Amino acid sequence: MKLTVCIGSSCHLKGSRQIVEQLQKLIEENSLGDKVELVGTFCLGACQTGVSVKIGDSLYSLNPDDVKSFFEKEVLAKL
Repeated sequence: MKLTVCIGSSCHLKGSRQIVEQLQKLIEENSLGDKVELVGTFCLGACQTGVSVKIGDSLYSLNPDDVKSFFEKEVLAKL
């Protein structure tokens, strides 16, 4: 599974760094380094919402407080 997190200027200001750090920690804690690829990109085209995170063709909008529930629902549940 590939998780793509926007690290462009708008998402950076909304907390993309914290989200990346939390996702890295959750991937490590759940021993998913071989199943989940975490990558950064510039602009996913949804700058008006929170930090953009893409899984496959689905685009999500996160803030740092949403990461754990997002990870459980959209990553762990689908592996």
